[in-house]
Amino acid sequence: MPTSLKIISTDLIEAVKKTTAELAAEAPSDYKFCRYADLRLEVIEEKQAGAENGDPKYSAEDSLLAVGIRVLAGDGVVAPGYFGQTLGAADLPQFAKRLAAGLKHAYERAVANARLKAHARSKYKDLGESLYDTRLAPIDAHRDTVKAEYAVDPRRVLVEDMVRHVTDVSRAVRDVDEQVQYNAVSVVTLFSRELFASSEGACIDQSFALTSGSAYVVAVSETGDQELSDTIGHQRGWEVITEGVIEEHIRNLDLLTFSTNLARDAVKLANAPPLRTSDKEVVVVTDPHFNTLLSHEIIGHPTELDRALKMETAYAGRSWLLRSLQDTMIGKKIASPLVTAYSDPSLPGVGHYKYDHEGTPGKKVVHIEKGLFKGFMNSRQTAAILGVAPNGSCMATEAHLVPLVRMSTTVFGAGTHAPEAIIRDVDKGFYVVGHRIPSIAESRENFRISAQKVYEIRHGQIGQLYRGGGIMADTKDFLMKVDAVGRDFRLYPIPNCGKGQPMQSRRLGNGGPTIRSRARLAGLA
Repeated sequence: MPTSLKIISTDLIEAVKKTTAELAAEAPSDYKFCRYADLRLEVIEEKQAGAENGDPKYSAEDSLLAVGIRVLAGDGVVAPGYFGQTLGAADLPQFAKRLAAGLKHAYERAVANARLKAHARSKYKDLGESLYDTRLAPIDAHRDTVKAEYAVDPRRVLVEDMVRHVTDVSRAVRDVDEQVQYNAVSVVTLFSRELFASSEGACIDQSFALTSGSAYVVAVSETGDQELSDTIGHQRGWEVITEGVIEEHIRNLDLLTFSTNLARDAVKLANAPPLRTSDKEVVVVTDPHFNTLLSHEIIGHPTELDRALKMETAYAGRSWLLRSLQDTMIGKKIASPLVTAYSDPSLPGVGHYKYDHEGTPGKKVVHIEKGLFKGFMNSRQTAAILGVAPNGSCMATEAHLVPLVRMSTTVFGAGTHAPEAIIRDVDKGFYVVGHRIPSIAESRENFRISAQKVYEIRHGQIGQLYRGGGIMADTKDFLMKVDAVGRDFRLYPIPNCGKGQPMQSRRLGNGGPTIRSRARLAGLA
């Protein structure tokens, strides 16, 4: 590759695309027992800034070059080997050699892994049979280029302008009310370019722009205090922060309006009475923002097939939707006929992509259809285990990390009810608005999720505001008792979904409409 590139930029991908594709394509002929290989490269150019209480706090500008390589190899038993590394500008002149060395390293790991598995299978007989070959379900090999969407290119935004803007927003939050005792506001804007090449002939070049902003506010009154935090974000440029985004399913306020609104809510809540925990179930109406976290926790995670197949059991839990390969909930009723839920990377927002990190086109995966459980998100490996088609749900936070089965944008589907009518039909109940903190059983069979705000509903009217509340329920019971689903479908970002060992924190999209069901209130008293 050319040695004239002295800094890491997304232009690097163009310079090494041909070399990378050739290395991947030639791996099975270059290495005797290689059955498959793929190489992933990623360059991220990122800028961030933060402010506290109206003063600038930090700023940063950085770039990341990461490489991830997977090889399946073996003489008889087939096993995987991985190589992952982040590189710096000093590595660029020898980049092609480093790729080749990484491929060789992954191959040697795969061969050693296969040899050990073969030995264990012969030594432990019946128990050893559980060490199966690693196989990938077939897909078509794609060659494609996907461009990023933005109005203001993140690479052209000046860090000093970001600092100035976020400091102005923090000052505005501070000045909302004297009861606002603390605030922190932060922004991130980045441009990422990814290259995927495989021995099957795939060569996919995808670029993404992503911008997000977060606000954290603490308000203190004579009777109570309230912490609130929330995030805006989209796969767009700096305009997300300064102008906001208004699309069919996304209502992304500009950072100033978003942050000052959050501060006003914090002040109202600090002066509101605490919610009392209920002894029994009550009618609850949950808004789209609350259902963003609900769909994430009780639909998204338990429908990730690596979790369901117990690959995460030791450190993240299992899924009640698959007890064993012979005992699953597929085809069974787990929700009201009004409930449909799915994951769809074609939806706009933070969770959008065209191809996953195995080169599989992202597809809409229906999890619940009119109350019946339909299936899981998968990778090529987990799809092969179940004997189903891959659906493009295998992603890594950065290229040097191993891809995992991850949510793209997991949502509750829209219904037909007007959200106002859903509330108007409630004689006595509670309106649960905005998500805060989840607490979920390890198999996702029950949950407790706190809300930003909880309002009492009396005779179809929204009344008293409460702080410190949320709901708790058995997952299946809650879904089965849904009796109204709104048409107000909305999407929001989840900024920090953690999964894997070592932990991979990833930005995702989730959402849904207004939903009415029954649950117990979880309060402070």
